[in-house]
Amino acid sequence: MSETSKELTSFLRKAEANSWTYQEFLRELLTYEEKRREEKMIEKHLKWAKFPYEKSLEEFNLKELPSLSTRQLKQLQELSWLEESFNLVFLGPPGVGKTHISIGLGLEAVHRGHRVSFISMGELVPLLKTEEFLRKSQLRMKRIKEADLVIIDDLMYMAMDQNEANLFFHLINHLYERSSIILTSNKGPEEWGDLLGDQGITTAILDRLLHRSEVIHFDGASHRIKYRESLFQAKSV
Repeated sequence: MSETSKELTSFLRKAEANSWTYQEFLRELLTYEEKRREEKMIEKHLKWAKFPYEKSLEEFNLKELPSLSTRQLKQLQELSWLEESFNLVFLGPPGVGKTHISIGLGLEAVHRGHRVSFISMGELVPLLKTEEFLRKSQLRMKRIKEADLVIIDDLMYMAMDQNEANLFFHLINHLYERSSIILTSNKGPEEWGDLLGDQGITTAILDRLLHRSEVIHFDGASHRIKYRESLFQAKSV
């Protein structure tokens, strides 16, 4: 009862003021302890997730994304795919909301008690290469490998060499049917072979990623360009 002990004096005053019975007093203590433990667990899991920012699904304007319906988004929000270890692959040009929806689903998963890890491909490659000899990389990779949901952002934004592709395959192979994965990419799977440089590794990665997956194509113009902020008030300078 570590959390309750900090507020015990306050509870005793309330009990006295409201003439609580012993049973009522005990119920209040246990309810508070359970609530605080859940809040602290969520705080810890949010810290471990390492989201670049926090934006909920409610903040996403679906009118900007005609390729995804309200019903489909609600279905994703239910997280039944996560409980069944399904993967989600979000494909589309930059700025259409792939990362926002990924983070929104990640936040939803955290608040339902799941462990989530978010990482961009740019961060993941050096992490994989230094896992063997850097304690910090080992700890981050341990959390990624133990997560219920792993979000890999900007997949295949740059070419990999043979060693990097091999390390990436081993990660995907470890996560296969243990965790759900959300991938975002502006390149389709048909282009991944050129970036990985090895058709055999590409086939093995795709085989595991797409075995149980939903591929969603995001269409539309970039929200960043559409809603960009300008230093000048006039239309142009």
